[in-house]
Amino acid sequence: MAYAQPVHDSLALVPSSGLKEQLANQQDKGVPVFLQGDRMTGRPDLEMVIEGNATLRKADTVIRADRLEYDQSTDVARATGQVRINRSGNVYEGPALELKVETFEGFFNSPGYRFLQNGAHGQADRAEFQDESHTLVHNASYTTCRRLPGPDWLPDWILRATSISLDNDEDVGVATGAMLSFKGVPVLPVPAISFPLSERRKSGLLPPTLGVDNVNGAELSVPYYWNIAPNRDATLTPTLMTARGVNFGAEFRYLEPRYAGTVRANFMPGDALRESDRWGMNYTHAGRVATGVAAVGDIGLNVNLNRVSDDNYWRDFTSATASLTQRLLPNDVTASWGRGPFSTALRVLKWQTLQDVTAPIVPPYDRSPQLSARYTQASLRGIEWSLDGDLTKFEADRLRTLQPNAQRALAILQVSRPWLAPEGFITPKFQLHATGYQFDSALINGSQTADRVVPTFSVDSGLVFERDTHAMGRDMVQTLEPRAFYVYTPFRDQSRLPNYDTASNDFNFATIYTENAFVGHDKISDNNLLTLGLSTRFLDADSGTQLARFGVAQRLRFGDQQVTLSSGVPPAVAGFSDVLLGASVNLQNHWMLDSTVQYNAKTDQSVRSTIGARYSPSNYRVLNAAYRYQRDLSEQLDVSWQWPINDLWGDHGEDLGMGQGQGPGRYYGVGRLNYSLDERRMIDTILGVEYDAGCWLGRVVLQRTQTSTTSATSSLMFQLEFVGFTRLGLSPQKTLTQNISRYQNLRESGGTSSRYSNYD
Repeated sequence: MAYAQPVHDSLALVPSSGLKEQLANQQDKGVPVFLQGDRMTGRPDLEMVIEGNATLRKADTVIRADRLEYDQSTDVARATGQVRINRSGNVYEGPALELKVETFEGFFNSPGYRFLQNGAHGQADRAEFQDESHTLVHNASYTTCRRLPGPDWLPDWILRATSISLDNDEDVGVATGAMLSFKGVPVLPVPAISFPLSERRKSGLLPPTLGVDNVNGAELSVPYYWNIAPNRDATLTPTLMTARGVNFGAEFRYLEPRYAGTVRANFMPGDALRESDRWGMNYTHAGRVATGVAAVGDIGLNVNLNRVSDDNYWRDFTSATASLTQRLLPNDVTASWGRGPFSTALRVLKWQTLQDVTAPIVPPYDRSPQLSARYTQASLRGIEWSLDGDLTKFEADRLRTLQPNAQRALAILQVSRPWLAPEGFITPKFQLHATGYQFDSALINGSQTADRVVPTFSVDSGLVFERDTHAMGRDMVQTLEPRAFYVYTPFRDQSRLPNYDTASNDFNFATIYTENAFVGHDKISDNNLLTLGLSTRFLDADSGTQLARFGVAQRLRFGDQQVTLSSGVPPAVAGFSDVLLGASVNLQNHWMLDSTVQYNAKTDQSVRSTIGARYSPSNYRVLNAAYRYQRDLSEQLDVSWQWPINDLWGDHGEDLGMGQGQGPGRYYGVGRLNYSLDERRMIDTILGVEYDAGCWLGRVVLQRTQTSTTSATSSLMFQLEFVGFTRLGLSPQKTLTQNISRYQNLRESGGTSSRYSNYD
């Protein structure tokens, strides 16, 4: 790290991160030239000759040589013998240099060079400095492989070109007459190729991707990236699938001070798989719209549109945008506004449902439109209250839903008075839920309207006890936290009301302390129950970090529940519910255990269990395991990992930090196995190997996904990444990130290097 030299005692040292990377034009012009050497001759203010350890320094340019001539009248420096020039951290070395110092125009014979931003280096017959930002090198080479001692050293990969043009303003290199060789084998002969000199975006062809699977056949994509502006870009991706045809994909992104969004689309004419044209579209937008009225302010606007050509799209385009690979595609537009305690929103939500003959699904209801409003008072003499209103028009295909469409109006009033203290809390709450319906056709009883008013009273309370303890060689604080939650909701007959947006709550530690057994507004469960829970936590005495947590909770219902989602769903009966048991342990940073068990004391059986563990002793070493069980439904084992294979023969590498790997010459195993014990078959399989050679990475990953009980999709992804230059093949990194918890990429951008890190 470099530091600025203080000029007097009142000035503090400044770290290099606080120094200016670039000088302003007026600072760079007319600054003095400093000359230094063993012997110096010449005429002051005209020309100087320095011999022996000659040095010329001006602004961010330093020239060192055995002999250096500097003509001040022309600002020309001529250097010979072991010449080295450092310009803002980029270094050139060779036998002879001629340069106009201020404009940085000149030439360098037979130079070797090394660039600051990506560590690339090479050699050329001649380098022509056109100005301070543009250089042209002839008969040049380029690689990021670290040079090793010895005259016979050859890099694993190298780009050779008739000429390479370097643009430091855009951080782009353009090679003409180029040939990329890997392990001495030519792999990419091109008339011209552009490549990045840093992590900055640039327009141009991106590396082609290659892949193969059992649906598309061999697959080749050649993306083109268009850097339209600092806040806009686009990517065009034609993809040839040997078994299907050509798929044309495009993505456009924009970012403005008040809004941002992304448009993604693809079109495949005459898809041989289905013998029809196929397409998909996704559009997301989030931002604020100024009304120009100070009393109104801004209106928020959020858009999420998803449309595809046919019901089989989700099955045939598995690598498309995640939102398009589902069978329920939302098309949602929401305008929102808020001021102080009041907020409101207008929403239109329509679904595209992709049906399957073998497994049809009931489509959800469109909301066309939905108008909602909320007024909340945070604290009025300790009392908190809110009023919510909602008016929604529900529409769907009645032949599939088998119930009428409707307009629903509802209002929810909530009033609570929390008492909070370090040693505990108590919060009584009253709710009033009023709903009215207007149906487009008569119900079974002949009515086209219905209404319902349901009150709810609840009390939530808890205590917190603490004690100091010592375990496993460390000081801890243990808490004991009993909690009691009572709720009473009287029965209101709702059996004849249709269901538009309601489902059962999952039974877990979050929902066991809620008033309603359902999520949504069409069903309000009748309740007279008491939930009792007890948890204990172990906290690090110094940092307060939670090291372990154990909890248990159970409901005691004083009467049978009468309101159910439908007549075929059995109601909850009076008495004790299943017991929830939970544990989370993280005593050491590299170990984690999390488990939840739903236990039925009457049958002495587990109803549902989830047990997960993770072992991650260091970067690039992670092993995840999970067991998931739901009685009479499913039982699965899920294991995923990323681990250096070199560990098997005692080579543990070195921790270079996140995004830098663990040193060259190392293999990493990656994968995920998701096995269904009840079906006795593999659901998801990912097996792969990554190799880090230092200046290049190799990845091979096989993925198999079960799409139905009788069919599966298999694909092979392989990639060569030439670090700091380009990538060839189909990247499996998105697949690995989505399927392996805490997977780490072997190379991540380390940010922009400072010129002071290579300061002369």
